[in-house]
Amino acid sequence: MKNLKLYNQKRNFKNTLEPIGKKGIFHKKLRFVVQHHLARKDHFDFRLEWNGVLISFAIPKGPSYNPKDKRLAIHVEDHPLAYRNFEGIIPQGEYGGGTVMLWDEGFWKPKGDFDKDFKNGMVKFSLYGKRLQGDWALVFLKDKQWLLIKEKDGVSLFSSINQFSISVRSGKTMDEIKNGKRIYQKIKTNFLENISITSPQKVIFKNPKITKLDILKYYESMANFLMPYLEKRLISTIRMPDGVGGKKFFKKHLETKSMGIGKKKIPSETGKKEDYYYIKNENGLLSEVQMNSYEFHIWGSQITHLNRPDILVFDLDPDEKISILKVRQGVKDLKSILDELSLISFLKTSGGKGYHVVVPIQSLKNFDEAREFSKNIATIMEMKWPDRYTSNVRLEKRKGKIFIDWIRNTKGATSVAPYSIRLKKKASVSMPIRWNELDKIKPNEITLEEAMRRRKLKNPWENFFDIVQ
Repeated sequence: MKNLKLYNQKRNFKNTLEPIGKKGIFHKKLRFVVQHHLARKDHFDFRLEWNGVLISFAIPKGPSYNPKDKRLAIHVEDHPLAYRNFEGIIPQGEYGGGTVMLWDEGFWKPKGDFDKDFKNGMVKFSLYGKRLQGDWALVFLKDKQWLLIKEKDGVSLFSSINQFSISVRSGKTMDEIKNGKRIYQKIKTNFLENISITSPQKVIFKNPKITKLDILKYYESMANFLMPYLEKRLISTIRMPDGVGGKKFFKKHLETKSMGIGKKKIPSETGKKEDYYYIKNENGLLSEVQMNSYEFHIWGSQITHLNRPDILVFDLDPDEKISILKVRQGVKDLKSILDELSLISFLKTSGGKGYHVVVPIQSLKNFDEAREFSKNIATIMEMKWPDRYTSNVRLEKRKGKIFIDWIRNTKGATSVAPYSIRLKKKASVSMPIRWNELDKIKPNEITLEEAMRRRKLKNPWENFFDIVQ
């Protein structure tokens, strides 16, 4: 069950985006996944995490909640743990060529001694998924043939597997996945300068282990949410070619031409015009990720009115000794002041130590007004609660306090974009959240997987661009 050699032998990883077979780390909380696999024959792949791999079965008719249905389950080669995240196209001509959709996922618990029971041909377990729950059994028949049977525990969430036609992860149908372009095809079209495409399996975050391909998949799946905040705004990015812990590069000037990337000439302090850049569309976003840009920061104004900001950002940056309760109180205090001014504000995690409060505003004439206004807000907080907050950027003034960072609202300054990954030790996301989630979600709590799961929830910033104030 622990050998991934057969898995790797069957696949050409130059052609398929399936993850290379490497044994993973054993987890106390065991995961399972069910993938709808439209290959030569339509079937479902049922995979249970055990000893660092996914024990895998091909189930032609898929699982059934009816205890009378004894569904054939063919034991196939073990798959790597990373396979539980795979959704997309396996190229025709490759092993298992076809469309793969994440049909269900969750956790499972064995009943008894799993290794011994598996060897004896009778395994009982419980599933805690989105679509599959309750007690189940795998019973050995002959050769590699087993039966998947639902135990009589009264748990039944559906009568037919055909009731569910969309992915539990992406919300896409099989046709949408099938008709969508593969990520690496998009990338290839972006590079007209023969820049070589680096290895998709490069590890960017070590704990949890996240590869460059994982980041590409994240931004591809979140593009519809992220692009409204990126497009028409000058950006700066943080590049880490060797992953977290390696050298960090800040990029704000256009260096090479890529599809989906636009440029804007802006005078520098010396008067010389320099090329800044912005992302036009999803292709531009993916091309930046391919160039090792993993964290995206945006200007507070659009390129159509570069000197007139339409977004204000207040970053609550706490001293290391400040508790999360005091940081949350700071957010509430800031919101109370904005409420008194009849300004509608929005909340997001920073992905770091604090929270960001964002105000869409169209009544400011220029960045000088934005700077003065936001500084006044921070000064009011400092005067009202002098033992809690400071508007002073100097580190020695921040001890035991929360710095209300208003400096991001000056011309040329940037703030991390909503839905952007943060290049911290923990792979966190700067995530829009509802105000009533402030006391439930920590600033660095939203992971890539959690961010993708939250796409199915109502957008907490749904009317952000409709507000005129």
